[in-house]
Amino acid sequence: MSLRTCDVVPISEARARLTELAQEVVDGGAEKVLTKNGASYVALVDAKKLDYYHALEADHANLVLLGEAETGLQQILDGQRITPADLDALLAA
Repeated sequence: MSLRTCDVVPISEARARLTELAQEVVDGGAEKVLTKNGASYVALVDAKKLDYYHALEADHANLVLLGEAETGLQQILDGQRITPADLDALLAA
């Protein structure tokens, strides 16, 4: 989703229009970027969409862990092992 110029709001203006901006986010699905001194500062996002973003983040983390587990299992199958002493040395570093 691309950001429109009307979705970028100075934080000083947002203070006065917070209820209106929140309603636009919820009703229209638009996200609002609030700026401070001309730079992006925070965003207003629908709470349901934020929950969805968090779920995506968790799914991504799980996929990364699964990939690491697959790599580790493949290394074991390929005979790539280290001794307990070598492991202790790696962990101590």
